[in-house]
Amino acid sequence: MVAEHRSQISLHRPFYPMRPGGTRRQHLFDALGVPTGNDLLRHCERATGDRQNACMIFWTLGGNQVGKAAIAGWREIIVPNLAEIALWPFDGGIDALANPDVTIVAETYPGDVYGQLGIPRRPIWSKRQQSGRQSIGHHLIRWLAARPQVDGTAIRKAISDGFGSDKTGEDRFDATVGLLGMLDVVDGYRHDGVPDDKVIGRWEGWILGQAGTRGRGSQRRGAPP
Repeated sequence: MVAEHRSQISLHRPFYPMRPGGTRRQHLFDALGVPTGNDLLRHCERATGDRQNACMIFWTLGGNQVGKAAIAGWREIIVPNLAEIALWPFDGGIDALANPDVTIVAETYPGDVYGQLGIPRRPIWSKRQQSGRQSIGHHLIRWLAARPQVDGTAIRKAISDGFGSDKTGEDRFDATVGLLGMLDVVDGYRHDGVPDDKVIGRWEGWILGQAGTRGRGSQRRGAPP
């Protein structure tokens, strides 16, 4: 459970806070005995050439937090189905797990895929605004054009429209971007990226398709120009 009060934070209950109001990230650092939030980041969450640090998973407030969603995923999807799924990279590489009888569960980060698709950071655009999503839509269309094996008919209109004007347009956009990144790995255009590191492979895990500092990296295999 997410800690409701700073006194409840511990190594066995590191997620905090349950709700806003009198809460500070320093409460989390003090309780877990770390100087800064950087000490709570996994290797795959640290800044790359294409993005800043991801939000540490234990902090559960703000628009970019993922802690509560991670808990929901573990409880509602992973734990009830452990006998039927394979967890990448803990259970093996993508190639080894590619079996029609097994569902592979992997972590993706749309913010990392932006750079893979060539979406620039400048000029500044906002994924929270329909106009911003429309302004970079041509990068997604270009991805589809370079992969004729992918039928993108159903999403081309959504891309051109900036995924709608309602508040969930941002979620649809990120879901699509994340899917394109996953397909690049599955279809062999991009390595899964996980470094050859026993700590990462056993404990931390990795973000699918993100280039590792060690191991296979992010070289493309026969990718179209």
